[in-house]
Amino acid sequence: MSSDDIPIGRRVARWRVRRSMTQQMLADRVRRSKSWVDKVERGARTLDRYSVIQEVAHVLRVDPEVLLGQPQATPVGTPDGVDDIRAALARYDIPRVPPRTDELRRQVGHAWLTYQHAHYGQLVRVLPGLLDAAQGVRSPELLVQAYRITSSLLVKLGEADLAWLAADRAMSAAGDDPLLAATATISIAQALRACNRDHLALTATLSAANRLLPDPARPRDHEVDGPFEDQITRQPHDQRGEGRGTGTGGGGVARQRSAGEWAVGGTLLVQAALAAAGCGEHRRADELTERAAGVAARLRGYDDPHRTSFGPVAVELARVLVAAQRGDAVEALRRHSTVVRREAWRRLPAEYRGAYLVDVARAYLQVGDLRGAARALVDADSIAPGEVRCRPLARTVIADVARAQPAPAGVARLATVVGLTR
Repeated sequence: MSSDDIPIGRRVARWRVRRSMTQQMLADRVRRSKSWVDKVERGARTLDRYSVIQEVAHVLRVDPEVLLGQPQATPVGTPDGVDDIRAALARYDIPRVPPRTDELRRQVGHAWLTYQHAHYGQLVRVLPGLLDAAQGVRSPELLVQAYRITSSLLVKLGEADLAWLAADRAMSAAGDDPLLAATATISIAQALRACNRDHLALTATLSAANRLLPDPARPRDHEVDGPFEDQITRQPHDQRGEGRGTGTGGGGVARQRSAGEWAVGGTLLVQAALAAAGCGEHRRADELTERAAGVAARLRGYDDPHRTSFGPVAVELARVLVAAQRGDAVEALRRHSTVVRREAWRRLPAEYRGAYLVDVARAYLQVGDLRGAARALVDADSIAPGEVRCRPLARTVIADVARAQPAPAGVARLATVVGLTR
């Protein structure tokens, strides 16, 4: 068995023993039960939440990727295999022997982790089979997730039209489930923005957000009375997002929203703000980020079953990008220098941080700070090499910085690595 085939639970056990910890010691330090640690190590409980893996890795004093297996060398350039994904999206036949739902759930969880670590070359190879398997299992939630992962990856690889197709498939798979439809709208917005259709992205996200969350400017009779905090349920939610219905019923009965619903709604508001900035509606973008901040400030910790990474730090990153979009790079970089010092920044997935830093490099270019741009690109490469080496957008930013005479050392090296010449 190769190191890549070893279950993550067994890696946790090995590193725990190396650190001379008992299961109880590890449990205490990650604020879990001994039974939880035992189940993880035996493989009886799946460890597929990036934030939890980070926490365990921190206690064991290893990089999270060590627990996930040694990654292969990051490829340079757009990974081969997009045509295989296109072919998978064009297939409508259902596999004769579909996988078990629990096995597909495990595969989807692994695909999300692969995406969050920016291992795009590996994900390109996995997705065609995952899409085929998801069509054979009668689970709208897993099918929506598979299409969302596919759409997100295709946006990264510069295949915006194909990304929109995958996102549209996610919306169709969501059916009448309003929360699944809202998560699919996140992917719709990302794909539309990548297609430079910001107005359409703004319309889609605002409609979905207003269906999911109360509009503070227009309180409705069926909304829960009392403080905003009291409208967020504290009940745990599993990976299937149970209890996700958003309707009030025929009689307009008041109900509480789950933390997952608020997180999805907040993410839609962030996407709407970015879309508004992209089409020049800067005041509206600021209003939407303020509304998203109101959601984030009152949302307490939860296990992020819908893979949004939403929270106060996500809103602050959006403020940086909105400021850069309106041409106020000085304000954007001032905010940037503050937000990256927060502990919550380091807890974001590598993909999220790497993509953000590439955008920040563009803000540095706006003010003519080539060294700052170079530093952001080098930091992005150290956090998520796939973001810098596989994405056409990042290659363009590297080329812009590398044109300087002389080019900053770090970017000169990156330009060589990705095959660019000055």
